[in-house]
Amino acid sequence: MLLTLTLSSPAVARSLSTRGLAEVPKVVREQFGLSGLNVSTSLLKGADRTSLSNFRDAADRAGCACLVLVEPPIALGATTPKKGDQAEERVMRLIEAASLLGCNSLALGIIGKDTEEVFDVVVDRLCVAAEKAERRELNILISPTDGITADPDRVSELIKKVGGFRIGTYPDFETASKAADPIAYLRRLAPYAWAVSASTLDFVEPANKSEEPAPVESTGDEELDALLEQLVDPPKHVPYDIEAMVAAIASVGYDGTLALDYRGNAGTLGIRQSCEALEAAIEHAG
Repeated sequence: MLLTLTLSSPAVARSLSTRGLAEVPKVVREQFGLSGLNVSTSLLKGADRTSLSNFRDAADRAGCACLVLVEPPIALGATTPKKGDQAEERVMRLIEAASLLGCNSLALGIIGKDTEEVFDVVVDRLCVAAEKAERRELNILISPTDGITADPDRVSELIKKVGGFRIGTYPDFETASKAADPIAYLRRLAPYAWAVSASTLDFVEPANKSEEPAPVESTGDEELDALLEQLVDPPKHVPYDIEAMVAAIASVGYDGTLALDYRGNAGTLGIRQSCEALEAAIEHAG
């Protein structure tokens, strides 16, 4: 799996660079060694075609390309024409924005009750969006949320109804943690995923990070002995078991992008802790 970073809030972006959003890709690449970004639309308010293209160019120069444009839940399930048309128009604009950023996918949640009427409306609107996305070589990813996409089986039914190769899922660890069985939830969504949101909240450092390291028996290889002496456990994620979640998606063959999305209050420290924990989880799952 390829570990990337999600810019989900202005606070996260500010913690990475005081020089503005355009500097963030370089910081992410140099400080964390990550080579891809998922960008929330909340960070792009007021952006025009020129500013989006400039951000894409900055990301490409830094070797940290924009991969997914992430939109909060949108009313694609609205049954009133005006509200539904507004949501559809919004998706069309987002497809253009994602294309300008050089993204390969647009991820969005869907607001709507789980009824057959809403299901049919959502299918029709996603078909229109998928057709335009196809022309831009862009994927439409469903971010499961409450309502019509709460049940993974309903999501897969929706994907099959829309059809084509440009529709998939964007599962989220925090959302999965609220399911009755988080592991089963992820295993049902991961086969349709083009990217997975590895959302994190709070960490505690292992005891052996602050204590004197225990002596290790020599292997006879000086370089290996030096490496073993530096080994410590990764930070532990408190709210839910992210290692089990990484193992869950790996168990069904997922090996795509894992987008670190730190949602806590520790700034760059939280991002670094997330990196360490997720890298260890990926290695263990592999």
